[in-house]
Amino acid sequence: MMLVRVQSEAFDFTTEVAGFTKDLCDCGAVVTFTGIVRNNHAGDLLAMEIEHYPAMTCAALESIAAKAMAKWSLIDCMILHRFGRLELGAPIMMVATAAGHRAAAFSAANFMMDYLKSCAPFWKKEITRSQSNWVLAKEIDQEALTRWSMVRDQ
Repeated sequence: MMLVRVQSEAFDFTTEVAGFTKDLCDCGAVVTFTGIVRNNHAGDLLAMEIEHYPAMTCAALESIAAKAMAKWSLIDCMILHRFGRLELGAPIMMVATAAGHRAAAFSAANFMMDYLKSCAPFWKKEITRSQSNWVLAKEIDQEALTRWSMVRDQ
């Protein structure tokens, strides 16, 4: 099945999980992850602004979901990602995977998370009490992708 959604509106975790699992009957495991806006190291974050180019973003997220579906023989997967101004504590994104066994569900979810954190075409700006700054890619996030090279290259 596979669902990819990019939206400005907040989502309700319970509603999303209920919808995702509603018709799953041959599934042994469901894994979900929700990312939220957390404070920065200085402790002065007010909000995060996320921008994207819709056609590019949706195509990239659909590609990564399809790779996860194929690599781990998933029954289903979902990627939700928000854009716009997000306040501290707001949900940014959610992934869900459904598989016959937990190892596949966890691996696929980790793969999608590493991709979203490092390569998804979103531009993030931190808004603090005194300034706003674009968030730069972190080396540790790029390094996390090395374990998935066999999936990215397919």
